[in-house]
Amino acid sequence: MAVYADDKESTPASIGNELPALRKCATEWWTPRLAGPVIAAAFVRLSLLVALLARVGVSALIHADTASYLEPGRNLLLHGRFVADGVPDLLRTPGYPLFLAITSLAGLPCAAVANVIVSVLCVILTWKLGRAVFDDDRIALGAAWILAFEPLSVANSSLLISDNLFVAFFLLSLERLAVFLRGRRLRVLAVAGLWLTAATFVRPVTYYLPVALSVGLFLVLARVPGLRWKAPAVLLVSVLPWFAAWQMRNWVETGYGGFSSITDADLYFIGDADVTARVEHRSISEVLARFGYSGFGNSSGQSYLLAPYLARHPEQAGWSQVQRLGFMHSEAVRVIRAHYGDYLRSCLRALPKPLFDPSAAPFDLLLYPEAPKYVTGITLSSQGWLRGGIALVKAYPWIVAEKAAFGVVLLGLYLLAARGLFRADLQNPCLWLLLGTSLYFLATVAA
Repeated sequence: MAVYADDKESTPASIGNELPALRKCATEWWTPRLAGPVIAAAFVRLSLLVALLARVGVSALIHADTASYLEPGRNLLLHGRFVADGVPDLLRTPGYPLFLAITSLAGLPCAAVANVIVSVLCVILTWKLGRAVFDDDRIALGAAWILAFEPLSVANSSLLISDNLFVAFFLLSLERLAVFLRGRRLRVLAVAGLWLTAATFVRPVTYYLPVALSVGLFLVLARVPGLRWKAPAVLLVSVLPWFAAWQMRNWVETGYGGFSSITDADLYFIGDADVTARVEHRSISEVLARFGYSGFGNSSGQSYLLAPYLARHPEQAGWSQVQRLGFMHSEAVRVIRAHYGDYLRSCLRALPKPLFDPSAAPFDLLLYPEAPKYVTGITLSSQGWLRGGIALVKAYPWIVAEKAAFGVVLLGLYLLAARGLFRADLQNPCLWLLLGTSLYFLATVAA
């Protein structure tokens, strides 16, 4: 195995001559050959942003989640408190809200430009990760070119959502993890943990990932006595205290001990609602209306605090945030346990969408500025796949063609990835790092 840094305990003398080249591979952040994909990525993303502003206006930059990030972020920046709807915000973590609050001080278009810059930076980070994993400039540069034009990355670059910042932090963490697996320096692993912490404070989806990675590190280093316990411990120590600090904040301010209430909200408004719709043979929109779901839109996203929810649950008017979240969690668990087969079918049905549907709402707006936002998802969820698909073909044929084209592109990427996997060295632990994290995200999407 190649190494990227000097490690007297784990570096065989026979490869000592390789160290200078490997150190360069680990520390280099630029090569002239990166100019092509970086310029292409910037051109495509800025062109989309300009086209959206010219054809639709600033509203094209606003996602359903934007308000739920902006309100607590501005309150934190201007007043020093992470609050929304007049109470401590338990739904969002402060990473992206603070970024959005700072970058939007000169206006939402400036925040969109900042998102584009982060998205272009991800092209460089992808190149760097490719070099760390495969130690191959050709593969790394190819990955950078792919990301420069990848539909989801391009579409999300101009939207005021957390995806770009999360991906940037996560790529930094993966790159440091790959460098550790090759060089086995604990300091590098600690830095990887800090980048993973930053990513989790942007999007809590990676909250459980440090534990999974620690188990993986133990298995990979099982035959290295000096590291098999130290490495998992260093990773957890670099991450968990920060998680605990935020959970302590939630506990002190509200009595809620979790990291983010989005887990309870999703369990109730997505898991419970979908199972209930299946059992009662109703549309998901009908069930959500009965649950008092007000969506995100122009609100903070804390639906359990808003009028539609309280109209459906008037008995909770005097309840605290924690009591309402406790009700949502216990009610969702009760329904899911009673209809576990339906819940599993819902999870399996949810898998194809993130795999083959890049969403790409900005492209929809360019094609049909008058169409409702997220018209594809709304139509399919309310009318079903068959009737909804027919209705979309009749009303918005170019959107259907766009989705089909992007789906083909994503399928092509998966086939290329599978081809690369069969040709790769399966003894490379960095490869298993990529595969393991991919499976982690698939599992979280399905659940």
